[in-house]
Amino acid sequence: MSKVMCMHGFLASSPGVPPLTLRSIGAACAAALALAQAPPASAAVSGSGGAVAGSTRSLPLAPLPRDGVPDALPEQGLRRTGLGRFALLGVVWEDPGTELRGRVRVRTRSAVTGKWTGWQDVEAHAGHGADPGTAERSARRVRGATAPLWVGASDGVDVRVRAEKTGGRSALPPGLRLELVDPGGDTGRTAGEAPAAGAPAGEPPRTALDTEAAIAASGANAGIAAFGTTEIPELDRPATEREMTRLQGPSRGKPYIGPRPKIVTRRGWGADESLREHGFVYTKKIKAAFVHHTASGNKYTCAQAPSVIRGIYRYHVKSMGWRDIGYNFLVDKCGKLYEGRAGGVAEAVLGAHTLGFNTDSMGVAVIGGYGTTRPPGAAVTAVARLAAWKLGLYGADPRAKTYLTSGGGSGNLYPKGKKVRLNVMSGHRDGYATQCPGKRLYAELGTARTGAARYQGR
Repeated sequence: MSKVMCMHGFLASSPGVPPLTLRSIGAACAAALALAQAPPASAAVSGSGGAVAGSTRSLPLAPLPRDGVPDALPEQGLRRTGLGRFALLGVVWEDPGTELRGRVRVRTRSAVTGKWTGWQDVEAHAGHGADPGTAERSARRVRGATAPLWVGASDGVDVRVRAEKTGGRSALPPGLRLELVDPGGDTGRTAGEAPAAGAPAGEPPRTALDTEAAIAASGANAGIAAFGTTEIPELDRPATEREMTRLQGPSRGKPYIGPRPKIVTRRGWGADESLREHGFVYTKKIKAAFVHHTASGNKYTCAQAPSVIRGIYRYHVKSMGWRDIGYNFLVDKCGKLYEGRAGGVAEAVLGAHTLGFNTDSMGVAVIGGYGTTRPPGAAVTAVARLAAWKLGLYGADPRAKTYLTSGGGSGNLYPKGKKVRLNVMSGHRDGYATQCPGKRLYAELGTARTGAARYQGR
């Protein structure tokens, strides 16, 4: 592949790319060409993607017997053992505009001990997605879905989906299917379990850099980090201000921006770039940050966080039909930050995190569920540091208010076209009828706003 071919392939699939990213892609293509001519350093980072192998299995749910009760609420489910390994699951259905009004419960069998877990609830009202009217939302493959649930290494599942009665009616959406996701690599390994044969110990698999998609994803950050890096290093405040000047030109006044935090790249957490759609989509600016939780449960270790992210990524793309993972950034419970949707961490990448309010905003999700569990202080601090830097790049004050125009959509709290006054740092529930980011995390947003403003020097 020549540098010209590399650039042509990227430009053909990503019109309207910001100048910084164009320069980065050019440098990335040149670096990739040099890399391709050199011998591979190790099997973990070379080849055509085998190191990031994963899978998704889709199983249709079936009506369950009503046990002789004619007016029993509709219920579907399945029980299956002897399955290949999976570590994350969710339920999807045909129409993304239809809500699942009911309760979803699962239990799984450990692939390590063979024992069944207790029953767990799956969050049925996710409220994420691309804005109505966008190409991503209009794609035929897009489906409705629950939140994903991380269950660890499992080989058996028992699921029950029961409708609830609302307004005198009770029904389940058509086409219910259970999605079982193997995130690939050292999948869902529990504490004390030995790594799989040939799996790299203590690190996730990494995407090979020999495809246009991988070159583009890594190249989108090449303006601020070395091409092919697995981690964008943190900077102190003066270095961040110098970088901001280099990216945007001299500012007319004092720059209010927090020090750039350390961010694990997509290559660092092992994103299989062949899954997502080619190219990137951008919005004009970042005026607000929406804070989420993934509602995927808290039963993961921080070492497993890359596997959890790979599972969510595969669920969003393969099961729900999105172009890429929905969030722009993710944070684990130890406070480590991860790049989400591809396109450049410093750029205004259009996400699919807050239905109706994705334009001119970014979404950051804390991995886990925080309805009754208090979020770790490290995670709240990481959200504040990220917001201080990213909002600072676009001149936004984390303590201020801003206006966003609602894109509408089912579950949106505001009709399409309405200009809505929101906190620059808002929770998902501020724009959508959802419990996200959970009562306990939502209660910490004031602390995050104050911390972000302090990091910005306000």
